[in-house]
Amino acid sequence: MDERAALRLLAADLPDAGDDAAVVDDLVVTTDMLHETTDFPAGTTRYTAGWRAVGASLSDVAAMGASATCAVAAYAAVELDETELGDFVRGARDVCEAVGAAYVGGDLDTHREFTTATTAIGRTDDPVRRSGAEPGDLLCVTGELGRSAAAVRLFEAGETDRANDLFRFTPRVAAGVALRGSATAMMDSSDGLARSVHQLAEASDCGFELDFDALPVHDGVAEVATDSDDRRDLAAFFGEDFELVFTLPESALADARAATDVPLTVVGSVVEESAEAAVVADGEPVPDRGYTHGDG
Repeated sequence: MDERAALRLLAADLPDAGDDAAVVDDLVVTTDMLHETTDFPAGTTRYTAGWRAVGASLSDVAAMGASATCAVAAYAAVELDETELGDFVRGARDVCEAVGAAYVGGDLDTHREFTTATTAIGRTDDPVRRSGAEPGDLLCVTGELGRSAAAVRLFEAGETDRANDLFRFTPRVAAGVALRGSATAMMDSSDGLARSVHQLAEASDCGFELDFDALPVHDGVAEVATDSDDRRDLAAFFGEDFELVFTLPESALADARAATDVPLTVVGSVVEESAEAAVVADGEPVPDRGYTHGDG
C-alpha cells in the first residue's frame, strides 16, 4: 500500500487528511517524515537536509494560504555527530527565517539511518483547500519546475555543490498568502505537477487540460536532460519541487500576478469531469505518475 492508498483508507476517520495540512480553528498543522535512503541522495549536506526537511512542511503551510508561525523537527542518525547536528539545525533555522517563521526545537534519537520528522504550524482563518476548482478556471504554478530532478541527476554525477544549491528551495509562503483571496483550489507540487493535478481533479470533481509546452522549466533541467521528452518528464512527473499548483478565475490572474513576488504561469485549465480521463494534454490522457513517498 502506498501513501495515497493509506490516506484513502484513513479518510473516513481522518477527514482533514486529504489536504496539505489540517486546519483547527485558525491553526494550520502539518508533519512530514524523510529518510536518508529515499529522500537525501549521497552528497546531501546536513545543512541542505535541515533546510529541505523543514521547508517541505512549510510548503504544506503555504499550500493552505497560511502564514508560517514555527517549526520543529525530530532528528535521528546512526550517531549524533556535533557538526552534522549543528549544520542540520542551521539549515532548519535559515529556511524558517526565509519565510518569517521560527525554528523552535524538536527531539533527538539514534536510528539505523538518518531520519527526520518535521512539523510546521501556520495560521489562517480562510484556508485554500484542494476542492474548490471550477470549470473555466485557469490552472497555474508558481516559479519553475524540475529543480529537484536536476539536483538528483547532479548528485548522481558527483556534482554535489551545484546539487545541494538546487536542492534548497524557498517555500512559497508569501505567494500562498497573496493567492488566498483569488485561488479556488491549491496544493504544493511535492508529488509532481501531473500527480498534483490528478489530486486536484479528484478533490474538486472536475477535469483538467494541461499544456506541457507552457511549463516553466528550471534552467538546471537543461544541464541534465537527455532530450525533449526527458526534459518534459523531469518537469511534469518527477516532483519534489514544492511549487504551488492552483486554480483561479481568469479575471483574477492579473491581480494575482501583481500581488505575488514570484512568477505565475498558466499551464492549463479546468474542464468538466470526464469518464475517459481526469487529466489530458493534447487530447491524450496524462498518467497519474509522480513522486511516491516510501519508494526507494
